[in-house]
Amino acid sequence: MEHTAVPSAAGTVSHGIFRVARLHRMLAGQLLRKVGLHPGQELLMMHLWAVGPQRQADLIAVLGSDSATMTRTVQRLERAGFVRRRPSQDDRRAVVIEPTAASQALRAQVEDIWTQLEEATVRGLDDEERAETLRVLRRLEAGLTGAGDP
Repeated sequence: MEHTAVPSAAGTVSHGIFRVARLHRMLAGQLLRKVGLHPGQELLMMHLWAVGPQRQADLIAVLGSDSATMTRTVQRLERAGFVRRRPSQDDRRAVVIEPTAASQALRAQVEDIWTQLEEATVRGLDDEERAETLRVLRRLEAGLTGAGDP
């Protein structure tokens, strides 16, 4: 029998969130590897497909990333041929990231992966439970937003 370390009663919700998030990320990683992506890269691509070329600084803000992580992500996607970097016409210091035509073939696959991930995540929940889960997750997110600020 496998034993999972369980924190004190004060940490049971946080521990549950941690376990679910870990499993969700593992499944996302398995599905994304089939199309040559790592978790997080699909979020960047989905944003670019939805809104078009973006300054790298804006992507950092929208996706809640840091500069070093975003630079690595963009470099990997550029090497794979899914994005291209170009200087901004408005700000010589800024770099604009745009999806390539080659990335459009990936779009349907990423959308299918997110459908599979969603189905696996809510499997066994009825419509009311799905709505309640989403409501609770939104409240948890709102509570955590800024929770670490002094």
